[in-house]
Amino acid sequence: MVVIRAKRWLDNDEFREVMKIADYNGYEKGSGPIFLFNIEKALKNGYGFDDVLSLVEELGLVVEDVDELKKMYDRISVRLEWDNRSGYVKLYVSRIILDREFRSFLKNAGSRYQGVVGEEALYRIIPYKLWDVVTYLETRGLGIVDKHGLVKEKDLPYSIGLKNVVLRPYQEEALEALRKNNYRGIIALPTGSGKTLIGIAVITSLNKRTLIITYTREQMFQWKEQIYRYTSAEPGIVGLIYSGEKRLAPITITTYQSGYRNIREISPFFDLLIVDEVHHLPADKFKYIALHSIARYRIGLSATPVREDGKHEELFPLLGGIVYHKTAAELSSQGYLAKYRVVTVKVGLRSDERREFEKLRQTYRVLSGGRSFNEVLKLALTGNERAKMALRIHSQMKMLLAKSRAKIDKAVEIASRELKKGNKIIIFTQYVEQAKELAKRLNAYLLIGEIPAEKRKRILEEFRSIDKGILVVTTVGDEGLDIPDATVGIIVSGTGSRRQFIQRLGRILRPKPGGVEAKLYEIVLEKTPEEYLARKRKRMDLDEFVN
Repeated sequence: MVVIRAKRWLDNDEFREVMKIADYNGYEKGSGPIFLFNIEKALKNGYGFDDVLSLVEELGLVVEDVDELKKMYDRISVRLEWDNRSGYVKLYVSRIILDREFRSFLKNAGSRYQGVVGEEALYRIIPYKLWDVVTYLETRGLGIVDKHGLVKEKDLPYSIGLKNVVLRPYQEEALEALRKNNYRGIIALPTGSGKTLIGIAVITSLNKRTLIITYTREQMFQWKEQIYRYTSAEPGIVGLIYSGEKRLAPITITTYQSGYRNIREISPFFDLLIVDEVHHLPADKFKYIALHSIARYRIGLSATPVREDGKHEELFPLLGGIVYHKTAAELSSQGYLAKYRVVTVKVGLRSDERREFEKLRQTYRVLSGGRSFNEVLKLALTGNERAKMALRIHSQMKMLLAKSRAKIDKAVEIASRELKKGNKIIIFTQYVEQAKELAKRLNAYLLIGEIPAEKRKRILEEFRSIDKGILVVTTVGDEGLDIPDATVGIIVSGTGSRRQFIQRLGRILRPKPGGVEAKLYEIVLEKTPEEYLARKRKRMDLDEFVN
């Protein structure tokens, strides 16, 4: 029992405030009112231990046993623990304070009741919801026992700052947008605009232990190199986690694949999460990284965060939504990216290809029964044989269009013409066989997924060092490819998505000496779905997705 005494008469407002933490126990002549501290009332009214002491000091009250008061709070503090086997936060709650409101909050926060441990109820919390839980506990005035240091500040061992670089105005704007949103959110900027530098600027602004997720190993090495180039970080502060190295450091960089495998063990060590090429995160496997990270600050970087399958809606709650974006056209007009022109070149199917295409299309219409492609896809997932057959026919149609002889011949014609002008050309294709044929006919460099990483690096270095030449790439070149001085791109085949189109455009947008204009040719088959897709992928405004 903790007694609280008043040394003077309390007015009505003061008396009512004291009654929020205690019960009236009479009046002592020559002294004043006497109260008995009631911890359940105090907690219900949002009074934590420090709040009680502040009220006591403000009103000139006397607490007879402060140590006992502290012990009362300690006995009902909420305990947090990290479970690295499951990758969840364990929440131990005294049953004294587990009222209907508390239970309702925990349910809405996605927690799961695990049972009773002594006098406490045990809940399992998804890590990315940890800070919602902490905020709620603070509003209830509840203390937190945090033996694993989950909610303590995780500072870098020393402060680092930017060097050898001045942020461009739009990069400063992006950084300010993140600051205003408590360093949570997605930055959408074109390839070549310096998104990595914005991420590095966030690290130097916060100076918190940081986990960086990249899509490829090449990007992982690029991040490490740029952190050392553009900050005052000393050797050893950056570690990598992938198949060739596993070193946890104050700034740790890993790939999506390695991040998925290791997040349960490494999550408690970081306050800042940076996800590069964040449009990949909604995949169930990769989403696990953001869900199981306890980082209070989290940002995503992408040229194309909005997905055509709508899964960006799953991405926004995990990172904070799009807080800043600029288009390639905007940055090009300001001189930060190369001026560019998109040239749509239409070719026709050969007569035998046209007959085969129409035959496949008719079969697809019969099998799909007039349903949309997404409806057919959902039906196929239930095991419907006609729907599954329709998808196979649809795939054959796409393959026939993509591998049309007219497209390959036109690509060879354009590339040969641009090479004679002294340009460096990247040819983008979706299929390995097509890439090999183009490389052979043009005597070009070839970059495909089956080429080992070291040889891939050597090819890029050679292509970078020559004045003119041709590089043929499959989807391995869509992201993480750094070829600063390519001036011409040729799209032969692809997924047809806006995201892939923007990624490929970005490969030729870095500013060129003398303001040389970049050109992107897209070869499409007229009177086929490719014409519609070419128009559609150029129409999307990110403004509607900005917070």
